[in-house]
Amino acid sequence: MSQQQVAQTYQPPAALSSLASRLNIDAAEMQGIVMNTLMKAKNKGDQVTNEEFVTFLAIANEYQLNPLTKEIYAFANRGAIQPIVSIDGWLKIINSNSQFDGMEFEDSLDADGKLSAITCRIYRKDRQRPVEVTEYLSECAGVSEPWKKWPARMLRHKATIQASRYAFGLSGIVDPDEADRIVSVTSTEKDITPGRPAISSYPSAEFDANFPTWKGAIEAGKRTPEQIIAMVSSKAQLTEEQQNLIKQVAA
Repeated sequence: MSQQQVAQTYQPPAALSSLASRLNIDAAEMQGIVMNTLMKAKNKGDQVTNEEFVTFLAIANEYQLNPLTKEIYAFANRGAIQPIVSIDGWLKIINSNSQFDGMEFEDSLDADGKLSAITCRIYRKDRQRPVEVTEYLSECAGVSEPWKKWPARMLRHKATIQASRYAFGLSGIVDPDEADRIVSVTSTEKDITPGRPAISSYPSAEFDANFPTWKGAIEAGKRTPEQIIAMVSSKAQLTEEQQNLIKQVAA
């Protein structure tokens, strides 16, 4: 059979045809590019299942992302393909939403005048109040070079991504920093929930460092003790004594 006959009989998956058409690329060529990328992500060219291939394509199409410009790519999570969306991809998703009405950031400083947290507020045209998420440097800071060189920028990215999840209900994707954390936890064979390490006890030193920031937010009326407790408890287990200290701020 000639190459021309092969091309004529090739029937690409609907998700691949949609992606190739959107990017103005031949479907067969698009499949080769994506499959090669996914196999590299699985390490040593391991075989990619049809389900992983179609799922990756479906997510790229769902969020209108371009794998050729690394708006979306993948890594192996316990042997399966997990889509990763770069900060450029997250911003594309946010800005392309018809209800997006702008965002703003607020830096929080500790007693020494150093950055301790960043709050991201995302405004939607169909809501009266913004969606607001605060990410703390002590909880998010990684050991990679970007975190060492540009901690403020990286923390701003984390706040943006978490706020966008709440504002637009985004799921099925993680950011590069979360992917690194998943790999780190998986390598020690600990149990994890999707995209986050297993919840552990909140370290006393970190609690003491973050408490003044939480106290200031409660006293300024920006947060209630219950909101602070709920937010922190989603990342680490607070002791009863730690929860009582937060509650006493309002009292």
